[in-house]
Amino acid sequence: MSRTEEVELTNMCMICDGKGNVLVQNKKNHPTWHGWNFPGGHVEKGEYVTPSVIREMGEETGLTIENPKLCGIKEFHKTEDGKRYIVFLYVANRFSGKLKSSVEGDVFWYPLSELQQSKELIDGFEEMLPVFTSDGISEVFYTQDGDTVFC
Repeated sequence: MSRTEEVELTNMCMICDGKGNVLVQNKKNHPTWHGWNFPGGHVEKGEYVTPSVIREMGEETGLTIENPKLCGIKEFHKTEDGKRYIVFLYVANRFSGKLKSSVEGDVFWYPLSELQQSKELIDGFEEMLPVFTSDGISEVFYTQDGDTVFC
């Protein structure tokens, strides 16, 4: 039995403004994934995970985040190719720069307390949110049967 498998690595970050708001991205240019989520992207080949989230935040938001904290992961196996897909989830509350949207979508501040109730959330985001906001949950994954598991 092989101990290796093909994996796609990505990241996502909840940037907090210290006033109860988080930075939300309205994803609009992805062929199948539309709606509100936190900004993020792929870890490039040879790139380390934490520098990848700092780079992605700069590209997608115009902000340079400092000292992002890994708060958990989300993972699943893609049905079309069976590849494992891992999203490293971060929280950052220190940043500099000027907020700007990108081709990935418009970015804006939104009250964290109201986010869960939004009808604009991207599919699966609601299930991921507790990993960002709870100290007791560090992972969410989806089984081959379609069940959602929190750890």
